[in-house]
Amino acid sequence: MFKTLFAVAAVTASICTAPMAMAEVAPDALVRQISVDVIDTARADKAIQAGDVSRILGLVETKVMPFVNFEVVTRSAVGVQWRGATPEQRTRLQTEFKTLLVRVYAGAMSQLGDQTVAVTKTLPVQGSTQVVVQTEVRGKGEPIKLDYRLDKTADAWKIIDVNVGGLWLVQ
Repeated sequence: MFKTLFAVAAVTASICTAPMAMAEVAPDALVRQISVDVIDTARADKAIQAGDVSRILGLVETKVMPFVNFEVVTRSAVGVQWRGATPEQRTRLQTEFKTLLVRVYAGAMSQLGDQTVAVTKTLPVQGSTQVVVQTEVRGKGEPIKLDYRLDKTADAWKIIDVNVGGLWLVQ
């Protein structure tokens, strides 16, 4: 069970990568490209495979975090209390939420095996600038279905939520 959760978290982490000209890339192509990049990088790095926390944190920080919209993610997770938070409290909440996500993803990176990611469908979210990219994590056993909600910003697609087993993690 834990190995499956780590694989899910690893693929979730693999959805975001170091900055490149992503604004022009379709969201499904972005998901596919980033997944391959992160998985290949983790597989090629013996320190990551051995569980070197600093190397894993570095990989997550450079390849994952630049493409998560932390303000939207944190605002969604906090709910109505977000409106009453001071700018300093909002900054602190985003920092702590980012730390939590980095640590979750870092734990997953050392668990990568022979998993691959296949994009199965991309669905627009009506009345918004969002899409849901549906994927399957394939390896040993049954495929794991993951959906990624991305929002189009002025300069790039950004991850704002992930659905695992029918549950949106942020909402």
